Amino acid sequence: MASVQQQLTELFQQLGAGDQATLLAFAAFLASRTPAHSATVKVEPEVIPEPELIERPAQESVVGALKRLSKSYPMLSKAEMLSATSDLVATNIMQGSDPVGVIDELQEIFRRHYEQMKSGNRG
Repeated sequence: MASVQQQLTELFQQLGAGDQATLLAFAAFLASRTPAHSATVKVEPEVIPEPELIERPAQESVVGALKRLSKSYPMLSKAEMLSATSDLVATNIMQGSDPVGVIDELQEIFRRHYEQMKSGNRG
């Protein structure tokens, strides 16, 4: 059993904060389905950390902004953010759109996804 716990701990430590919270919620759900443990399992509310906003440099590329925003919002799932951000990045690369406007939109997407995570509305 210790090996399974150690493996779970190692996997847990590899996850970002948002995915760790999801895993904890799922584990609590599974535990609540087990009659012997359902009375002893305490489900703590999900604590979502505040973003650590990194100041936007005066001159920044779109890719640089994505890296900065990913560091500012480590709790957000990169997979969920991919569809929201890839079109903007592709348009910027293919059509040479204004990077300042694209970065403004990226910041808004990250902020909106964070607010949805905080409110429990992941959709």
